[in-house]
Amino acid sequence: MSPGSVPPEGAGETPGHPNADTGPQPAPHEEGPQATQPTAVPGGRRGGPWRRPGPQQVPQPHPAPKGMWRGDGGGSFADLKALPGRMSVRLRLTLLYGLLFFMAGAMLLFVMSVLMADILGNVQVIGFGISEAEAAELKRQFVEQTMKQLVGRSLLALCGVGIIALVLGWFVADRALSPLQRVTTTARRLSESTLHERIALEGPDDEIKELADTFDAMLERLGHAFDSQRRFVANASHELRTPLAINRTLLEVALGDPEVSDDLRAVGRTLLATNARHERLIEGLLLLARSERELTTRAPVDLAEVATTVLEHSARRDHDNEVSVHPELTSGNALGDPVLLEHLVSNLVENAVKHNVEDGGELWIRTGMLEGYATVQVENTGPAVPAYEVERLFEPFRRLNADRLESSKGAGLGLSIVRSVVLAHRGAVYAAPRPGGGLIVTVRLPPG
Repeated sequence: MSPGSVPPEGAGETPGHPNADTGPQPAPHEEGPQATQPTAVPGGRRGGPWRRPGPQQVPQPHPAPKGMWRGDGGGSFADLKALPGRMSVRLRLTLLYGLLFFMAGAMLLFVMSVLMADILGNVQVIGFGISEAEAAELKRQFVEQTMKQLVGRSLLALCGVGIIALVLGWFVADRALSPLQRVTTTARRLSESTLHERIALEGPDDEIKELADTFDAMLERLGHAFDSQRRFVANASHELRTPLAINRTLLEVALGDPEVSDDLRAVGRTLLATNARHERLIEGLLLLARSERELTTRAPVDLAEVATTVLEHSARRDHDNEVSVHPELTSGNALGDPVLLEHLVSNLVENAVKHNVEDGGELWIRTGMLEGYATVQVENTGPAVPAYEVERLFEPFRRLNADRLESSKGAGLGLSIVRSVVLAHRGAVYAAPRPGGGLIVTVRLPPG
């Protein structure tokens, strides 16, 4: 990194800083590395552009809208055939209750009609001066009209009471499913840091209580598993770092002896470099394991301050190539773990520096609020990155073109850690190849 590239104390007011409150901004779903229009900054000056985010590498879960239907609606015949499978359980129970009521009502109406017809069939028409044929005709008309009115009014009553039964069935189904809703709500709320909670459903020993008890037992097993993982990470952190620190100290002491021969000095430097790579690998693995767990610390963090600190530390390190840094920093407050967010920005910057061109490399880092999200974007020059390789770069131990020989450029954990930290913060990370070579990585986090 070239000297003087770290932003001064008023970095938030330098030209080229994005501001999401004004100016057109890219939509989250738009892809491509084209630049947006410059945004306005305080003081009336024009800032540099945000690069449009590429394909999303960390999908954000969108809960299904609450309602009677599941899945996307469609007007095709195939959607109509699949309609029963898209109904919610509450609606299916309601329709089942209504169907059973109508079937029972229709059966009752049929039996009542048969009985009424039998009763009316025993009615005798008595009158003076009426022949048997006339009496039979009067009886037939009476029975027919009576049955017609009875069936018609009974059907109207059945429809009215059936509608009331459907409404009552809707609420009864909701009441019957309320224990399941409690189980679902608890499952959504629980995370690694709240695995000590239990549903503790009270009531009769039915199928729903058995499900809740099974879920509680699973939470207990998960709690023990996470406790074991925490202990393992803590023990591994100590057991793996200590021998490497001792080796580094011994090698540095040996190399500090002026009587060491040139051959031994060359071997010592090689071992020291190998030891340093192992230390970085272990640090990366431990950080990756930590970032994949649920956050235990949440505080408002200004990404501009984090980026400034990371650039200052990076400027003091020795890099194999000289890279010109162009900071475009404005305030962007995110809610999360300050240490993990610093690692996130640091990994983005170090990855952009390491995988840059050898001479005349450039790096742009932008922070701010973009469409309501705290955003940090790192863009760098470098070798051309095929679009189909971008997604693989976020997998552990992956490098461009599956190159595992360039061990000096790291262990291939930088972008994996970025993705894990973003997942832990429930954000999103986008990546796209840069025109002319390099990569554009955009991270969006929930605002603080």
